Amino acid sequence: MNVNTAVTRSDTQVLTSNKMLKNTYMLLAMTLLFSAMTAGAAMYLNMPHPGMIVTMVGYFGLLFLTTKLSNSAWGLVSVFALTGFMGLTLGPIISMYVQSFSNGHQLVMTALGGTGVIFLGLSAYALTTRKDFSFLGGFLMVGVLVAFLAGIGAIVFSLPGLSIAVSAMFILLMSGMILFQTSEIIHGGETNYILATVSLYISIYNLFLSLLQILGIFGGDD
Repeated sequence: MNVNTAVTRSDTQVLTSNKMLKNTYMLLAMTLLFSAMTAGAAMYLNMPHPGMIVTMVGYFGLLFLTTKLSNSAWGLVSVFALTGFMGLTLGPIISMYVQSFSNGHQLVMTALGGTGVIFLGLSAYALTTRKDFSFLGGFLMVGVLVAFLAGIGAIVFSLPGLSIAVSAMFILLMSGMILFQTSEIIHGGETNYILATVSLYISIYNLFLSLLQILGIFGGDD
């Protein structure tokens, strides 16, 4: 009786985890596509970058709204609003690289390809091994906070060396976040696919930007 109960619970957990993964990856794919569309629109319209303050207010405001609405149908609306807004902020950055470097298109595509390889590789590793990476949570939160503050310092005080270091930190931290977030979905630590989608989207967004900045510094041709 106890064995049968344990097996039933295990099967139920696996089914729930698989459904969660399916919903998360479907929504993630749609939000990435929508974000790419808004980024393309921003580039086509030659929209200026809104600036750090507007970006931060819009990002944290929409992130808070998405978190509050994550258990309702309106959560889907807010997650597209968030990712669409982030796409609008990304478009002018991509335009800057394309216009500033003769190999700008190559830099963007390389960063995009690198982001895809890292995300797919780490996700596949977490899904295949089914290891529990929850122990990374505290370290990653502290690391992201330190890197975020260092990034603001690099912008405010115009410190190129610190900016490079922050980009490298974010590549490592976002890679760790992908492992952590995927593990949370597998092992039931995250049961809301909207929040899971937002977490993975943010990791992919920051990973792409960090790779693009590193490539621009070391591989950009004026």
